[in-house]
Amino acid sequence: MASCADRFAALGAEPRLRILRLLLAAHPGGMNVGELQEELDIPGSTLSHHLDKLRNEDLITVRRDRQFLFYAANTEVLKGLIAFLYAECCSRSGAVTARSLATLCCTPK
Repeated sequence: MASCADRFAALGAEPRLRILRLLLAAHPGGMNVGELQEELDIPGSTLSHHLDKLRNEDLITVRRDRQFLFYAANTEVLKGLIAFLYAECCSRSGAVTARSLATLCCTPK
């Protein structure tokens, strides 16, 4: 449970959520740092800090392709977080159903 808390804490910053959303949209290939920086308009040092935090919690992965670093969402860890929330927060009390989650997640805003 402590690792889940640490991962949720890492997601508690708006720039990191924006990074993760972009990486999920670019799944499975991911994006390189330049692409992320251009899309997010975040200074390089700040972006590096946020990427390190996400990587330290295994929320993203990194791979090198020649001189470029490509970051990708770690979907297995994210699935684990979703499973944790569902098991701990939804299925015990029945307050939230799987059907309502699917509707919530898949309805355009």
